Amino acid sequence: MESIQNQESARCRERRFEALARVVAQPLHRYLLRRADAGQVDDVLAETMLVLWRRLDDVPGLPRDATPTADDVLPWCYGVARGCLANARRADRRRLRLVERLLRVASPPQPGFPTTDHEELHTALGALGEVDREVVLLWAWEELAPRAIAEVTGLSPNAVSIRLHRAKKKLAATLERKNGMPAGQATSEGRSNW
Repeated sequence: MESIQNQESARCRERRFEALARVVAQPLHRYLLRRADAGQVDDVLAETMLVLWRRLDDVPGLPRDATPTADDVLPWCYGVARGCLANARRADRRRLRLVERLLRVASPPQPGFPTTDHEELHTALGALGEVDREVVLLWAWEELAPRAIAEVTGLSPNAVSIRLHRAKKKLAATLERKNGMPAGQATSEGRSNW
């Protein structure tokens, strides 16, 4: 009897995870593509999914018997992916330092943002602090509201709003200095709704 209950519990857990994976796999993949080296993305995504499997009962907004909605589960899952990416970067740095010591070779520069036709923007983003850059990227690329960004980063929603406001002003000022043109929206457009 206990074995049948365990099997049913395991099947229920698998169904919940599969429902979660269908909702979050693609957004997490896009999130990681924007932040990691191409060769790292699949490994970090796999590690993220493993953590989500292990912590399935901890995922906020994940219903027991229904399909989850992206808005309910994604912020927490982005936070998990962010942690897995940080772990992968730390492991890469440790490996690089070991190779450098073994070969006595200077390290190559760490890859930053890919250079594209938006080089000024990537340079300006690179000038922001790590947390501010992540807040801006979560807002711009993942289209998260400050409350969801707070869940990803561990900051309060108020701190996220303040950091986002200041970072956007700094980006606009940096881009304005580089291009000699005002950056962002015209004053007649009103305030942005973040």
